[in-house]
Amino acid sequence: MKKVFVLDTNVLLHNADAISSFSDNVVVLPMTVIEELDKFKSRNDELARNARQVIRSLDKLRSKGHLGDGVPMGKDGLVKIFIEKDDAAVEGMDMSVPDNRILAAAHFFQTQGEKVIFVSKDINARLKADALGIEVMDFEQQTVNFDELFCGYREIMVTATIVDEFFRKDLYVLEGYDFLPNEFILMIDESNDKHTGIGRAFDQKTIGHLNSNFDSAWNTRSRSKEQRMAYELLLDPNIELVTLVGQAGTGKTLLALAAGLEMVMHQKQYERLLVSRPIIPLGKDLGYMPGTKDEKLTLWMQPIFDNLTYLMGGSKRHNDNGESVRQKVEKLLKDNTVELEALSYIRGRSIPRQYIVVDEAQNLTPHEVKTIISRAGEGTKIVLTGDPFQIDNPYLDARSNGLAYTVERLKVQQIHGHVTLMKSERSTLAGIAAEYL
Repeated sequence: MKKVFVLDTNVLLHNADAISSFSDNVVVLPMTVIEELDKFKSRNDELARNARQVIRSLDKLRSKGHLGDGVPMGKDGLVKIFIEKDDAAVEGMDMSVPDNRILAAAHFFQTQGEKVIFVSKDINARLKADALGIEVMDFEQQTVNFDELFCGYREIMVTATIVDEFFRKDLYVLEGYDFLPNEFILMIDESNDKHTGIGRAFDQKTIGHLNSNFDSAWNTRSRSKEQRMAYELLLDPNIELVTLVGQAGTGKTLLALAAGLEMVMHQKQYERLLVSRPIIPLGKDLGYMPGTKDEKLTLWMQPIFDNLTYLMGGSKRHNDNGESVRQKVEKLLKDNTVELEALSYIRGRSIPRQYIVVDEAQNLTPHEVKTIISRAGEGTKIVLTGDPFQIDNPYLDARSNGLAYTVERLKVQQIHGHVTLMKSERSTLAGIAAEYL
């Protein structure tokens, strides 16, 4: 017996390919969903793009038949648009509410003896469906098991002889392991835990030493072994994609910007440092803001300005030439050495020979991350940073966000490296807040 999957609007806005993700079953789109997609299509954001893609896909399916009766899709699948009828109303529910009309459609099919599953990313809608006795599920394609997310390194207990031999050789082959590309290996002497060695995997069993040229950037040095690992990846031009995960204060953004400035201004490996972040507010949105694009971006990019100010001057207000730290930062922007850009404007661009830092990447969907990475031209390096525990996108969580998805999907790629930063280095207070609040 085929299952009937009734899709909520938010599923299609989250992933435009959702209608083709249910194999040989029946996918039902209530008319209310089509109406809601129509409201989103004229906007200029990712939700609008997904809405337009779904509408175009449905329009193509019309050539195969009548959508009201059901159109074949895939092998034995079927997609249909269902017009909610008055007799499908559920007693006790306000049918002027779009979510309730969608649920009424799912309830109607269930009363017809169908095996119905309501798919939504809205928790409240799933609760309502459950109360009606309808089986519910989140749309879990492109999700990962966050509890088992690759952290970028592992600790292994070895004999003292192995640690000593590792230091004597340029490359050390350690049998019996299956390392991932660019995974960091901390070897600990089983008889003396102070006797250790740390290396980076070059293949499934070969470990090399960390590069001494990658231990600092832009007058900053690592404060923990995880930060040292991060610099190893950030400063290696052979690693084209770096992902950094960590709670607030672990130094993700600062390390990425310091490495970017080092590679652009000192080593001349890249032509420009491009920094971007999703424009998603924390708390209530401020609404319309006057000013030019750059003036509007200043508010959203203030955390980037703070980090650049620290890197360009530290605690000093002026340099020896009397130039203020703020003037130095503004000069970087004016000269286009550093460019701040909203993610909305990156789509469609081809970006060669640039060091790109995307901050707060946990607020991006897997499709949005794919779009950004696919913008990379020849000689470009991309760094994604974020904290999957601080997500402001209402339809993402620690398992479904684009940052975590990228870490897990690309961990086997030779040009990708990842580190999870554990310890807060911002301040004692920030560390306590990250751990206990």
